[in-house]
Amino acid sequence: MDADNLNLFQPLAQRLRPRNLDEYVGQKHLLGPGKLLRLLYERGQVASLILWGPPGVGKTSLARLLTQKAKADYVEFSAVLSGIKDVREVVEKARQAKAALNRPTVLFVDEIHRFNKAQQDAFLPHVESGLITLIGATTENPSFEIIAALLSRTRVLVLEPLSRAELEELAAMALADRERGLGLLEAKLDPQALDLLIVSSGGDARSLLNALELASALARPDAEGNRAITVATVEESVQKKAWRYDKGGEEHYNLISALHKSLRDSDPDASLYWLARMLEGGEDPLFLLRRMIRFASEDVGLADPLALMLGISALESYRLLGSPEGDLALAHLAVHLACAPKSNSVYKAFSAARSDAKKHGPLGVPLHIRNAPTKLMKELGYGHGYQYAHDFKDAEVDQTHLPPELEGAEYYHPTERGREKAIADFLRARRERLKSRRPNKPPNK
Repeated sequence: MDADNLNLFQPLAQRLRPRNLDEYVGQKHLLGPGKLLRLLYERGQVASLILWGPPGVGKTSLARLLTQKAKADYVEFSAVLSGIKDVREVVEKARQAKAALNRPTVLFVDEIHRFNKAQQDAFLPHVESGLITLIGATTENPSFEIIAALLSRTRVLVLEPLSRAELEELAAMALADRERGLGLLEAKLDPQALDLLIVSSGGDARSLLNALELASALARPDAEGNRAITVATVEESVQKKAWRYDKGGEEHYNLISALHKSLRDSDPDASLYWLARMLEGGEDPLFLLRRMIRFASEDVGLADPLALMLGISALESYRLLGSPEGDLALAHLAVHLACAPKSNSVYKAFSAARSDAKKHGPLGVPLHIRNAPTKLMKELGYGHGYQYAHDFKDAEVDQTHLPPELEGAEYYHPTERGREKAIADFLRARRERLKSRRPNKPPNK
């Protein structure tokens, strides 16, 4: 086969459709050992399923592989182009296949969310009776698009965008395969060009393979017949400029530093810019969320206790929505953190307490605040003299809680900013009241 004529045939994404489950890339949460789809495949069984996920994650390939392994008739049905008449024809053919060959029929409906209620109702009795095994593929939430009766007779499985490692595996397979892939082109893919392909694909295998195929066609062979797929070639194929961003190198640390310092310096505009730069460069949004949640504890602290809660809410929002919809939750969090009052007093207090814990070793717990669940422990003085705060005015008692070696130590010194000012006023007054009742001792250093 002439390497220059490869593109006259089927698109690369179509040629590389997996022929068995070992060639399938992605969806390990459904296909790993002991997982539902793996068990169905290994047993040659098929069930009515709704495969919900973004484009290019292998929904059609999964349906075909399951059907092939089950030795069932496979019928593809377009929810856009077909009507009730077509439904009846499919049902009749399924009856004939079952009667003549005792062979099940799997009906694969792409974009099943486009089915109207009448079309869905027409399938319902035949799915319920088992005459037809329905596998639907959708990019939309089935809860809103598919009738409850049909949902109750199917199992909804959520497919995820392919990870970076999975996309790298797919690109390597395409470049190496001399029968169905691009192996005859002897193409070499520059690592930065691969980064751009992965970022621009957005977890979509079809998008990545289409772009790779076009880039390989644009790359001209050298004197030895080899083709170098460069960043410039990929930029031309995807019509998108590469960002200067190396997720594992210096630029990664430069950008996260810029984001962190912009947040700390209360600059929401710069914070949004650096956040956008990292997202556009392909940074993992969960990494950014982890850093901002840490920032909420370390740099905002109790000056704004809401910051940490908002960080956890942003994390849950992103996990629910994914990109790009969930990216806005990161922007909300960045603006809130930038505009929040700042305090690192809890961070400093905990560092000081941890330093004393390491320095002094396992100091004993004072007897009066030890637990005393047994008679012997009570006889040994455990819990003796403990004052229950709620029995006293303002729930305030004068008793020590640190080991004698650390008596008087003060780790937490709140700022006068934000919510922490109220905490500072409370602790200042409380410490002064307690000091006035105790002997004059210098604080522990």
